[in-house]
Formats: sequence, structure tokens, C-alpha cells
Amino acid sequence: MSVNDSFVMNKWKEAQGIDNVKVIPDGSGEFTRRMGMLVQKDNLGFGARSWRYAAVVKDGVIEAWFEEPGLCDNFGEDPYGESSPETLMAYLEKAKTEAA
Repeated sequence: MSVNDSFVMNKWKEAQGIDNVKVIPDGSGEFTRRMGMLVQKDNLGFGARSWRYAAVVKDGVIEAWFEEPGLCDNFGEDPYGESSPETLMAYLEKAKTEAA
């Protein structure tokens, strides 16, 4: 999901050669705002955007939440680590092992 329009999202998906992931545009940022994750990134030339986060959702319930530190408007950096695919995969592998 990204605070962007469907045209941009679909072109990005195409440029990345992504086939098995559904991109979800949040053009107005309404979903992101209601999640408490809408921030201003004017300092980076972007305006309103989503703070980086990832979630594991099972049957419509958030099971795990991974949020980059420092949530605020016009943060000086664009942190990336807590919400990375590697972090999520490690969580899912651990959950799989514990369930077995």
C-alpha cells in the first residue's frame, strides 16, 4: 500500500517485474491517516505520505506490527529496517517454528 494513485502504483509494479504481489493505492491517504501513519514529507519534496510500516494480518486481525522508529512529520531521514521483508520473513519463520 502506498499513498499514491493507481497509475503510479501499477507502473512501479510493472517496472519492478512484480507478478505475485497486489499493489494497493491509497490516493487520498485516507486509510493511512486512519491508521495513524500519515505524515508530511515536504522536506523530501513529497507532501503527505505514509510512514513506513508492515503488518501481518490474519483473518482481518493485525497479528504483528513493524513500524520504523521516529514517526513524525518532516523527519530528517527515511528509515528502513523494522518494516523490511527480511524482518517480516524472520517473524513468520519463528511463528511457523513455534506453531509446529
